[in-house]
Amino acid sequence: MIRSMTAFGSARAESEQGSVTVEFRSVNSRFLDINFRLPEDLRIAEGLIREQLGRAVKRGKVDIRVNYSRAPTQASATLDEDYLSTVASQLLTARRMIPDVPAPQLAELISGAGSAENNAFDPEIWSGMCSEAAAHALDELQAAREREGQRLAEMMLDCAREVGAIVEQVAQDLPVLLAEHQEKISTKLRDALMAASPEGFAQISGAELSARIAQEASLFSLRIDVAEELSRLRSHIAELEHLLRSGQASGKDKKNSGSAGKRLDFLFQEMNREANTLGSKASALSVTRAAIDLKLLIEQMREQAQNIE
Repeated sequence: MIRSMTAFGSARAESEQGSVTVEFRSVNSRFLDINFRLPEDLRIAEGLIREQLGRAVKRGKVDIRVNYSRAPTQASATLDEDYLSTVASQLLTARRMIPDVPAPQLAELISGAGSAENNAFDPEIWSGMCSEAAAHALDELQAAREREGQRLAEMMLDCAREVGAIVEQVAQDLPVLLAEHQEKISTKLRDALMAASPEGFAQISGAELSARIAQEASLFSLRIDVAEELSRLRSHIAELEHLLRSGQASGKDKKNSGSAGKRLDFLFQEMNREANTLGSKASALSVTRAAIDLKLLIEQMREQAQNIE
């Protein structure tokens, strides 16, 4: 499956003790880079969340934010007489030393009444909530990564079709370019022979004529024959479309999971190399322009591939 490395996912899990919210924010990176922001009380769940993320995500910089809230307890809704008696006794003791100590407000009494029960922190329950919220947040993150990946794949496929059209146009124009270059070679040979022997070809030895023809033929083959480059570009385009379409068709291919971005980057390097060679061999302005257009399209695809996992 083609997935983008840029996405967001969040989820919330609840229990009688409270609620936990987990957020994942990911951007592109060459490797898997994980950064946590979570309260110290939930530090126990860091390893569990890291393991869950590692199974789902292979590349990208991922920021993980975890927040929690404890549920109000029954003790906070009613004031126990024993608790009030204890508070009153403590207040009298304090006033013997500090006479102007004010009496607590009602809200402070209610908050204090529930503090003892609220402080009962069960690590297993909170770890379970963190795991549950992280699992749902990861599902949302992966869905967003896949949607963005499909959009990137479509953009690259559009560019690939333009690359293919340029390659086919150059291949279609190549016979005409070859004929024109052959005519130039013939003209150069005639001019060279006439310059060497104004009396005509009869004064030129066979060895001299063969050497001149071989030299011009060698220059011709080096400068104009781009059939091999065009063939390799066609092959690269076919492989690119296979990678992108197979990634769009199914997310069950575990063998290549997490490697699509690196494979695409290597493929674009090879395509750029062929475009450079095509430009260096160009003997016509149309081929030079084609090579420039190819490099621009390949660069556009390469930039998009930087966001692919």
